[in-house]
Amino acid sequence: MPTEVARKTDPSGESGTRLLQSRDGMVPRPGRCREMGSWRVTSHPAADVDVVAALRRAGCVFAEDEARLLVGEARDPAELAALVSRRCAGEPLEQVLGWAQFCGLRVRLLPGVFVPRRRTELLVRLASVLARRTPPGRLPGRPPVVVDLCCGSGAIGLALADRVGPLALTAVDVDPVAVRCAAANLEPVGGAALQGDLFGPLPERLRGQVDLVLASPPYVPTQAIALMPPEARLHEPAVALDGGPDGLALVRRLAADAGQWLAPGGHLLAEFSAAQAPGAASIAAGCGLRSRVVRSVALDATVIVATR
Repeated sequence: MPTEVARKTDPSGESGTRLLQSRDGMVPRPGRCREMGSWRVTSHPAADVDVVAALRRAGCVFAEDEARLLVGEARDPAELAALVSRRCAGEPLEQVLGWAQFCGLRVRLLPGVFVPRRRTELLVRLASVLARRTPPGRLPGRPPVVVDLCCGSGAIGLALADRVGPLALTAVDVDPVAVRCAAANLEPVGGAALQGDLFGPLPERLRGQVDLVLASPPYVPTQAIALMPPEARLHEPAVALDGGPDGLALVRRLAADAGQWLAPGGHLLAEFSAAQAPGAASIAAGCGLRSRVVRSVALDATVIVATR
């Protein structure tokens, strides 16, 4: 399979996945203050010595930055103590804050919901280019029909709508908590979230009408789950991580059924690791889809694009 390398430079120059690792402007600057009722909160490091010390004892590498975010999120000292306690117990920072940054947006996040990774921005970039094209058969002015499978928080669909404009957007996840989270995130852009397994809950009227199927499916091989950081392994649902023995179980099912739902010229975009992507593209090609692999070195991200 041909491989394309996306070389657009990312200003942060990093390939991590977590909020503070991205260093992209979401950390409040020192000295920034805001009023919270009768309690004045300052994000200056000197004001948060106890919080920083607690986070350091818990092993948080970016303790100062995390302290500023937690102080900025808390409405009173009691809530701050509760947030710090959750973080020190190992819960992902984004779940503690109740939001994650993705593609420049604040995406609402509930405890236990998969945290959107920064590398998934490549999938959004590619989808935004394809969504702006008008393929043969789509009436001019009709919004693109987009399905986001394994949607988690709905971050992909939300970011795509922010970049492209109106979409006929449906998100699907098997996890009811994720569906509730996605529904809240997508309601402002007119999207819907359904609970079910992959294409299963989609209305029949979408069969053969979908312009884009987007997915960041679980692709960690089962035996590698135990090697993942505790933040992911213990606080994100296994169904969002475990991709079967070789990590490609979901792409086999996605590719097998995508052709029935895609419109002529429609695309399936799915994220995988660099090592898995050629195999994933071959699976899609074996199901009659024209496949290619796109790689971003800056984001350390790999996406297969499979076209009907």
